[in-house]
Amino acid sequence: MLRFVLRRIVYIIPTLIAVSLISFFVIALPPGDFVDRLAIEAAKKGDYLTGAEIVALRSAYGLDQPLLTQYWRWITDIVTRGDFGYSFSWQLPVSDLIWQRLGLTTILSLASLVFIWIVAIPIGIYSAVRRYSLQDYVFTTLGFFGVAVPNFLLALVLMYVAYAHFGQAVGGLFSPQCIEAPWSVDRVLDLLGHLWIPMVVLGTAGTASVIRTIRANLIDELPKPYVMAARSKGMRETRLLIKYPVRQALNPFVSGMNDIFVDLVSGSTIVSIVLGLQTTGPLLLDALRTQDMHMAASFILMLSVLGVVGTLVSDLLLAWLDPRIRYAQG
Repeated sequence: MLRFVLRRIVYIIPTLIAVSLISFFVIALPPGDFVDRLAIEAAKKGDYLTGAEIVALRSAYGLDQPLLTQYWRWITDIVTRGDFGYSFSWQLPVSDLIWQRLGLTTILSLASLVFIWIVAIPIGIYSAVRRYSLQDYVFTTLGFFGVAVPNFLLALVLMYVAYAHFGQAVGGLFSPQCIEAPWSVDRVLDLLGHLWIPMVVLGTAGTASVIRTIRANLIDELPKPYVMAARSKGMRETRLLIKYPVRQALNPFVSGMNDIFVDLVSGSTIVSIVLGLQTTGPLLLDALRTQDMHMAASFILMLSVLGVVGTLVSDLLLAWLDPRIRYAQG
C-alpha cells in the first residue's frame, strides 16, 4: 500500500509541470495581449495610444520578453515565493485575488459533493434493491429530470422560490454587509444561509448521474454467487448488502469521483454568473476576456492542481475500498 501511495505521489510531479506549461501557453499563444486590448479600448474612446506608449506598456508589464522567459519567471516566483504574478486589469497581485475566490469555490464544490453523496448513494442502493418498483421509477424519472434541466434554469427557479416564499435575499454567497467583513461566526452563518441554493443547483446533475451509476452497478452485483453464498449462511440482508455488493458497486463511483469534482468546479461558471457568486468562474472568465495572462494562467493552474489532487484522493480511496488493488500493487 505504501508503494502504491508513493508511486501516485511521484506521478504528480511531471503532471503538475505539464499542467503549468499548458496553463501558461494556452493563455499566451493566441494573437494579441493585454496591451493590445488596452489600445483597442482606448481607440474606441478616441484616445489613441502611440507606438512608444505601447512599447513602454509592454516593457512595464514584462510582455516584451520571450514566452519561455515569461513562463520561467512566473513559475519560479510561484514555487519559491508563492507569488502568482500581477493582475493587469485589477492592478493588484494575483495572490490577493485568487485565494479567497478559490477558497469559496472549494467550499461550494465540497458542499455540493457531500450533497451528492448524502442523496445519491442511498437512493441508488434503494432503487437497485427495489428495482422496477414504483419508487424505482420515480427516482429514475427524477434522475433524468436532474440531467435534463440546465443548471442556470434551476438556479433561477430556486432564486425565485427563496425570495418569494422565504424572503431570503438571493445572489452571492454573502449578504451585502458581510461581503468585505472579516471572518467571524456571523459571517460563517451568513455563508451557510446563502450556500444551499448553489449547492442544490450544482449537486442536482451530479446526483442524477451517481444514482444511475450506483443502481446499474449494484444490479450487476446482486445476483453474483458470493452474494448468494453469504445469504445462504444466514447473514442479515442489510449487513450483507453493505459489506459485499455495495462495496463492489461503489468502485466505479469512487474511481470517477474526480470527474464529478472537476465538473463541479468547471461547470459552476454559468451558475456563478447567474447567482452572482464570489467564486473563481466569473473572475476567470473576465481574465480570459481581457487577456489578463497571469490571472488566467494562475486560475487554470490552481483548478488543474485541484483536479490532480482529486485524482490522487480518488486513487487512494479506491485502493482502500478494493483490497485487490492493494495486493496487486504490493
